[in-house]
Amino acid sequence: MNFPNLLTLLRIFFVPLLVAVLVQGGSSLNLLGTDVSSHLLALAIFLAAAATDLLDGYLARRWGQVTTVGTLLDPIADKLLISAALISLVQVHAVPGWMAILLIGREFAISGLRAIAAAEGYTIQASDLGKTKMVSQVAAISLVLLAMRWPELGRWARAGMDVVVFFSLISAAQYFRKFWRRVDDSVKLRRRSELLAIEREQRSTTAASS
Repeated sequence: MNFPNLLTLLRIFFVPLLVAVLVQGGSSLNLLGTDVSSHLLALAIFLAAAATDLLDGYLARRWGQVTTVGTLLDPIADKLLISAALISLVQVHAVPGWMAILLIGREFAISGLRAIAAAEGYTIQASDLGKTKMVSQVAAISLVLLAMRWPELGRWARAGMDVVVFFSLISAAQYFRKFWRRVDDSVKLRRRSELLAIEREQRSTTAASS
């Protein structure tokens, strides 16, 4: 296993650690003899995990180490990280439940579209809006974690989450448009070809029997 793939796995291992720290609430944790706020520690873990997302893709392309395993694990690791952070923030009443459901549901819906498209031999590439959505998610969740430590940042955190919802919905609509334009047309053409083949076979059978 190459180094970029190890970074992706590291991001997955960060997930339970992030959840464990977040659900501590506003308590302080003693690290190497120093009391550290659980909110700030959770922010450090989250940002470290998000940094591996940028680094693994960059190194894989730069070193020519793009692998099938890495291609499959990378989006899974991203979704696990964001979903775990959102669910934990709902648990500590820092993010509305409906917002987490909407964002996580969007991820599952897009993953389903990608799977259907792959079965049809078509790859739905990540759009610029999709990439912007990921950046906005990291920024907004970071603001929420900071607001848990400094409540005066609360309005900025709420605004950041609103931006995330906006980009998520717009990028989801873009993915659906790509799906219907390419994959749905492909399915229709295949079915039409199958019907024509059945019709020709029926004609041949009728002609042979007569």
